[in-house]
Amino acid sequence: MEKETGEKLRLLLPHWIEHNQGHATELRRWSSTARNENMEEVANLIDRAADFLEDADRLLSEALIKAGGPTHGGHQQHHHHD
Repeated sequence: MEKETGEKLRLLLPHWIEHNQGHATELRRWSSTARNENMEEVANLIDRAADFLEDADRLLSEALIKAGGPTHGGHQQHHHHD
């Protein structure tokens, strides 16, 4: 069971990291927009939220390494077995 869980995590973790990166990028754009409209407090809070996502990505990346690293080819090879 542990091997199966590890294999699933090696597929899921890169997806979660990529997903968070997309959200962090979008949050940074919105914080910039808010800052341009003199909403400094709102912008700072959005930036802090993006920081948390980036911290989460670092932890998820560490988990991925400990799980054995990403699978070869990422999502395209879900159904292939080495």
